[in-house]
Amino acid sequence: MRSLVRSSVAVFGAGALTLLPSIAIAAENNLKSNDFVGISFWLISMALVASTVFFFIERDRVNAKWKTSLTVSGLVTLVAAVHYFYMRDVWVTTGETPTVYRYIDWLITVPLLMVEFFLILAAITKVPTGVFWRLLVGTTLMLVFGYLGEAKYIPANIGFFVGTFFWLVVLWEIFKGEASRISSAEASPAVQSAFKLMRNIVTFGWAIYPIGYYLGYMSSGGVDANTLNIIYNLADVLNKIAFGLIIWHVAVTESEA
Repeated sequence: MRSLVRSSVAVFGAGALTLLPSIAIAAENNLKSNDFVGISFWLISMALVASTVFFFIERDRVNAKWKTSLTVSGLVTLVAAVHYFYMRDVWVTTGETPTVYRYIDWLITVPLLMVEFFLILAAITKVPTGVFWRLLVGTTLMLVFGYLGEAKYIPANIGFFVGTFFWLVVLWEIFKGEASRISSAEASPAVQSAFKLMRNIVTFGWAIYPIGYYLGYMSSGGVDANTLNIIYNLADVLNKIAFGLIIWHVAVTESEA
């Protein structure tokens, strides 16, 4: 019980300290009632904080072999929450898309999300380290080329196609590669179900990003910054919070079995 209280206090304390700069900026630049992008930044940043507290507290409810998975889920939402504080301040004060902060967030959180595939399998069987590295390197290169294209260091179409290629490499690993075969052969029904749901998020939830990238930087008509930011923000709810909740559910289910 004491460890639970200490961890909760630590999480709330860290969150409160991180919020102080944002509260000051918000006081100077009032959020307008028709700024739906700014509203989405505020809503999602608070949802990420709440999710972080939830995941860290729930660690004490699951068996030891599942604690790492829940810790990583909490770290994903914590890192995302901190970056959302900065992104929403950039948007509210300047009205500009916070591309740099968004990609710094993704470069940390997205590889961690992919490592979760390795962690939930490692909780129930021995998994070759090659699975870990293929998932980690594939997602990292996907994001690096996406950023280079969006930031105009390289042509947008090159960044799009190379980034999409590495996304397809990751999809191959979790659908047809070693990770998929281990899940089918070794995992319990609960773990297999979680693996499939996570796989669907990586397929359909992550598809939102290249679609937004294409519409924002490559299509002739294009979309405005407002629409693009709302698309990305809603995608982060699915790809970070919902992803973590799937892992929490399987961890609790397996621990209570």
